[in-house]
Amino acid sequence: MDRANIPSRRDLWLPILRAVVALGGSGIPREIADTIIEGEGFSEEMATITYGEHNPVSILHDRLGFARIDCRLMGVLESPRRGLWLITELGRGVMGLPELDAQECLNQLDRTAKKAQREKSHREKSKGDVLTEEVTALDDSDQESWREDLLKCLHGLTPDGFERFVRHLLRSLNMELKRTGGVGDQGIDLIGTAPISPVLTVTVAVQAKRYAPSVSVGRAEVALFQADASARGAEYGILVTTSRFTRSARETAQDRRPTITLIDGERLADLCLDEEVGIVIRPVVDPDFFGRFE
Repeated sequence: MDRANIPSRRDLWLPILRAVVALGGSGIPREIADTIIEGEGFSEEMATITYGEHNPVSILHDRLGFARIDCRLMGVLESPRRGLWLITELGRGVMGLPELDAQECLNQLDRTAKKAQREKSHREKSKGDVLTEEVTALDDSDQESWREDLLKCLHGLTPDGFERFVRHLLRSLNMELKRTGGVGDQGIDLIGTAPISPVLTVTVAVQAKRYAPSVSVGRAEVALFQADASARGAEYGILVTTSRFTRSARETAQDRRPTITLIDGERLADLCLDEEVGIVIRPVVDPDFFGRFE
C-alpha cells in the first residue's frame, strides 16, 4: 500500500455523499470515514499512511476533510455546527443521478463554486479595506490546518508528557484525576471522578496512548483496558490516542463493561478547540455580515 493508491479529494466527493445517505442523511466525520472505508472497499491500512515523520497526519483523512469542505462549498452538504454534516436537497438530487452524471454534476458545481470564490475575493480586494491589525476571515482550508499543527505538537511530546497533557485537558472538563501508572504502563494511567450532574459523579479510569497515525489502537488493547478498569471499580473508561481506533476496537468499547469512551486524534483536536487548550482563538471579521446594512 502506498500514497498512489489513496483517492484524491475529487474522487472522494461521491463516496462522501453515499456515506452520508447510508447514515440516514447526516453524520460526524468518523462515521462518514468508517462508512467510506467499508463501503468503498478501502483497507484500514490505507488510513494509516501519513505525509511523513514530520507531518503525522493521515493522508486519507486529510483529503476526506477537504473533500467535505468542497461538498459544502458546492452546496451538496451543509454543516450547521462543527462536526456534524448533513446532505442538502441539492445533494440528494445529485445522488439520484447515474454515477457518471453525478460526478459530472459535482465537477460543474465545483467549477461554479470556485468561480464564485474568485469573484468574491476580487470584490473584497477592490474595496481596498484595511482591517485593524490585519485581522481577516480565514478561508476554509486554513480553518483545518490547525489540526495538523496540533497533532505535530502532541506527537512531539514524550509518552509521559502526553499523559500529563491528557490529564490537563480532562481536568478542564471538571474531572478530578490522579495518576496511577507510569511510563510504558499497559494498564490505567489516571483514575478519578467525572461529573454527570451538579450533585452526582461517576468513577472513571483513563488511559493515554501517544501513537503514530500508522499504528491503530485495536480490540485487544481496549479489552485489556476494560479489564483493568473493571478491576479498579471504574464505572466508565476513557481511552485517548493521537491515532485512531479499529472498527473492532470501537465495537468492543461498547459491547463490554465498563463502557469505554474512545477519543481519537480528530476528536482530541475538537476537544482542544472547544476548551481552548493549547489553541488560541483569534477574532475574525465576517465581511458578508455587513452586506445587510448596505
